[in-house]
Amino acid sequence: MPQAGFWGCASLSAASSPIEVTINTKGSRPIRDHPDIPDQTIANWQRIVDLIANLADVPASLVMRTQAPRHSVFVTSRTEGNPYPVGRRFTLNEKLYCYGVLKDGELVVEDAVCDPRWADNDDMEHGMSFYVGYPLRWPDGAVFGTICILDSRRNRRALMFREGVQEFARVIEADLKLLVEVDARARLEKRLQATLDQLETRVTERTVELEEANTALRVLLANVETSRDDYDAKVLRQIKGLVIPTLGTLRARLAGDEVATAYLAMLEENLTSITATMSGQLATAFEALTPSEQDVAQLIMRGHTTKDIARMMAREPSTIDFHRNNIRKKLDLCKSGQNLRSKLRSLQ
Repeated sequence: MPQAGFWGCASLSAASSPIEVTINTKGSRPIRDHPDIPDQTIANWQRIVDLIANLADVPASLVMRTQAPRHSVFVTSRTEGNPYPVGRRFTLNEKLYCYGVLKDGELVVEDAVCDPRWADNDDMEHGMSFYVGYPLRWPDGAVFGTICILDSRRNRRALMFREGVQEFARVIEADLKLLVEVDARARLEKRLQATLDQLETRVTERTVELEEANTALRVLLANVETSRDDYDAKVLRQIKGLVIPTLGTLRARLAGDEVATAYLAMLEENLTSITATMSGQLATAFEALTPSEQDVAQLIMRGHTTKDIARMMAREPSTIDFHRNNIRKKLDLCKSGQNLRSKLRSLQ
């Protein structure tokens, strides 16, 4: 930190030899990527520069905004004798106080009149020979600008308040960090909302597509049902017109053969059931039975006894009883006491 004196030009410590200045902005994002400064934040900074001007007893306390190659007044203290209105622009060059701030990180000029480097700087137009300034940066290191105080005289009080100015610079940088965080959150929320909107749109589109598919499927199923009904009707007509009349002729040929006649009767009854659209309950019940159990069940439905069925199927009565018991179990009749033939007929 420069050590400044107060009595005469010889005590000033600002550099007197010419130097080349390079402001390092490597890695910084373009300023357009940073959020705008809201009015409330500007109002807070206004109170800061007014307070600095009062505490340091200077006519001008400024927050400068750097958008190379321009350097302009962003917030200015409301003090008597302040020659810097908001919006006043400068071009960054070696003779501008703030240029030295951005190069060195701090600049203290006690009396520019006695300093060859600053004797002809742009601010001398207003007689501002005293200057203290610090850089302001965004959280990513990009230059925002500077905070500074200026006076037309050597100002011992202002020199003693340098650390205070530096602390206010940290306050402003904390505001910049907060603005970046708020802006990042707002951008994220915007992207999330856009994603949600896209998902909602896609869901709506898919819903319409599914409704259209369901409609097409219903039409297809209706067509299939119609085709099946037409096919069933055709089969039934062929059974009634071709098969059943033939069974009548066969019955006459089998007269006297009790077993053959019984099976023929079963065949006729089954065909009749088919042509009459057999009950879904009976069909479902028969699905659980073995082929032998289905034969026994149909003979029971026709009123045949165990002995009759055993003789007709060439089985022992005990075998028929075994099948009857299995049928009762599968029809859940073991403890009901209901007659098996009555149960079977009730399912027709």
